[in-house]
Amino acid sequence: MQNSEAMGLSAALLAVAGELTQRINEGVVARGFEGLRPAHGFAFARLAPDGATVTDLAAHLGVTKQAASQLVDEIVRKGYAERRPHPEDARARLVVLTERGWACTRAAEEAAADAVRAWVALLGEREVRALRDQLVRIAPYGPLKPAW
Repeated sequence: MQNSEAMGLSAALLAVAGELTQRINEGVVARGFEGLRPAHGFAFARLAPDGATVTDLAAHLGVTKQAASQLVDEIVRKGYAERRPHPEDARARLVVLTERGWACTRAAEEAAADAVRAWVALLGEREVRALRDQLVRIAPYGPLKPAW
């Protein structure tokens, strides 16, 4: 693949990722969850399984512990998460989603499905599944870091 082709592919993937992030965020807002930015969604993705410490969240987002702490303060204040004692470390606090946070996460899943339905309409389900399978093969494992 020529450099210009690689650059074109890179630009297309970044454009699709940006559009998808925007569509999901707009879908979340349209479902009644206001005052959120895409960065909140990336944080929710880390908190969703079993919660996380601020340090874990900072590593996931690729930000400083202070920035992650400010983000946690914001989502706690808005009722999407709460701090609890850590079950294994008395010095740490675990940040977990509240019911409102889980509802917002479900709204993001619905918005993502809406966005992907548009791809299916354009490319067909078989092509979209093949695209997903190919991207999974090359996607790095680990945290999903937002593009700031």
